[in-house]
Amino acid sequence: MPRNDVLTLLVYFITLISLSIPLGYLISQVLQGKPPAYLKWLIPVENLVLKFSGTIDQEQKARSYLKDLLLFNLMGFLFLFVILVTQGALPLNPQNYPGLTWHLAFNTAMSFVTNTNWQAYSGEASLSNFSQMVGLTTQNFLSAATGLAVIAVLARGLSRKMDGRVGNFATDLVRSIIYIFLPLSFVFSLLFVSQGVVQSLADFKIVTTLEGAEQIIPTGAAASQIAIKQLGTNGGGFFGVNSAHPFENPTPFTNFLQLLLILLLPVSQVFAFGKMLNRPRQGYAILFSMFLLFIPLLGLALYSEHTGIPEMGALLEGKELRFGVTESTLWGVATSAASNGSVNSMHSSFTPMAGLVFIFQMITGEVIFGGVGSGLYGMALYIVITLFLAGLMVGRSPEWLGKKIEAYEIKLALYALLIPGALILVGVCLAAVMPWGLSSLSHGGPHGLSELLYNFASTVGNNGSAFGGFAANTPIINSIFGLCMLIGRFIVIIPVILIAGSLGNKKTTPASAGTFPTDGVIFIVLLSGVVVIFGALTFFPVLALGPIAEHLLMLAGQTF
Repeated sequence: MPRNDVLTLLVYFITLISLSIPLGYLISQVLQGKPPAYLKWLIPVENLVLKFSGTIDQEQKARSYLKDLLLFNLMGFLFLFVILVTQGALPLNPQNYPGLTWHLAFNTAMSFVTNTNWQAYSGEASLSNFSQMVGLTTQNFLSAATGLAVIAVLARGLSRKMDGRVGNFATDLVRSIIYIFLPLSFVFSLLFVSQGVVQSLADFKIVTTLEGAEQIIPTGAAASQIAIKQLGTNGGGFFGVNSAHPFENPTPFTNFLQLLLILLLPVSQVFAFGKMLNRPRQGYAILFSMFLLFIPLLGLALYSEHTGIPEMGALLEGKELRFGVTESTLWGVATSAASNGSVNSMHSSFTPMAGLVFIFQMITGEVIFGGVGSGLYGMALYIVITLFLAGLMVGRSPEWLGKKIEAYEIKLALYALLIPGALILVGVCLAAVMPWGLSSLSHGGPHGLSELLYNFASTVGNNGSAFGGFAANTPIINSIFGLCMLIGRFIVIIPVILIAGSLGNKKTTPASAGTFPTDGVIFIVLLSGVVVIFGALTFFPVLALGPIAEHLLMLAGQTF
């Protein structure tokens, strides 16, 4: 790997950690209702929004909080679905795009409400400015804030003693948006505009090329959507090819900024979690576990991409020449780790081992950083299982920060971890034998299997990126993937909130000589090992038939 690429990686991770620490402190303050002095001028805005919405700012029990969360997301889905199917009659539609079909509208609405942002459409060729701005961008804020709210619930459940109250959903949602997402999105939108990212409500431009042909140049309010799509780990691009489009990602600086935003909040929220618990070392331990998984996977992908195909070396096919192999690979690993789903290159063109890295990070539940909220509360489920196993080893009841982990919490954690995996495998099996799945494939052999596995892992894991080449815009596939996104999102959120409520009702047991510490090296290694083993036991057969088999065939000179 060139020396400049090594320097780029070092600068990236140093910048990421340096910004994540103060941002994590900000998040913890906001979610505890104590915004810093420089943001207190926004308190009247918060009060006005809460008053207008009719919210009574009183703490809720876990089930009441969950009910409000589910109802709010249902209303968001219906609101977006109506916008998409009636798009042709709504304003800010200079291209006179008609409304989407019911199945594409269902898929798209479900995608953005669940923070997946899977796209079975091409934005500039299908959606009006109104749909992109009022519909999709609004949900980018709301879905990310929903994830952050669940983190607040988990922290309260662990830190409170026999209380049972976990906060107020509307208050957490509004505070997250007003104090965190809106200010940061505004700043980064201006930075993107300064670099040439388009931000306009004007009609598309028609220009004459050097050959004398006419070409349509799409424009739109891209910069404002890109800021929150990356910051909120949404990932849905304004243009069809996402951040590989020069209007969406025009310069090396915008590429670096967008890469930074992909992991900024997922890393920051871990620091925030430790602050909210008043146990910073707990946050550090979780973060070290994430990096212990991420760095080797990144190394494997970089090695595979720079080695390339035997006798041919590294390949740039499917990658942006402006960014090269290293930055394209870093983006692919980061976006599949962070439940982001944006791309600056085509993942189907990567080597099989790099593809395996992308898939593995999604099938383990998007917990190696993960999305805003979802990565950390997904890792919390693995922590419950890890502590259960540790308790078996030492013959004691498992505890997390003094709260006993009992059968109720363990069962909920297993439901949340096993059901998505089963859904992915069943979906791949059906698609591999049914006409609706086979007819949408663009590749055969193990690469085709990887294509199916990637797409189901992406939708169930709420990642949203695609392997490339899969014809997804059909009634059956739009409906199936929409249901996969729905189940993948809420089959995890529901158990996490119920676990938090259960822990909040328990007394805190003082630590003793037999307590297994959750901030030490042994815990970090054990937690990382549980994530790897869980993913390997569940998915090794299909990984062996897909990317691993393709890698071995590639070494023998056969490509797909």
